[in-house]
Amino acid sequence: MFFFQEGFTYRNFLMDALSIFLFVVWFWLLIIVFSDLFRRHDISGWIKAIWVVALIVFSYIAVLVYLIFQGRGMAERNVQQAQQARDELRRVVGFSVADEIKKLDGLKKAGSISDTEFAKLRARLVSNEGGALAA
Repeated sequence: MFFFQEGFTYRNFLMDALSIFLFVVWFWLLIIVFSDLFRRHDISGWIKAIWVVALIVFSYIAVLVYLIFQGRGMAERNVQQAQQARDELRRVVGFSVADEIKKLDGLKKAGSISDTEFAKLRARLVSNEGGALAA
């Protein structure tokens, strides 16, 4: 209550900015946990319902518990979903390792990449069966 009696000060502005930031982060965490919870196929509907009730009633504790105990699984599910989306995109677009190697050869001939970079990127393409060229 003391802050409100001072009027608009720099300290009040910083406290308001911090409060808004924490509010946004909190809702972001809730969205992440709910989306991971409903994306899971390894637990039953009853367990999901229990988690939802816990997230609504004991939201702070439940989010922290979920992040602590399911953090590794969340990361694995995110990687798996990204890989599925990448594979689907490649299937739709028509990605081909041979086409990518041909493009790399063109870059090498143009002098954009060196022989060692060409060999490294080609090996990555061949070993990943069309893996991403991201460094």
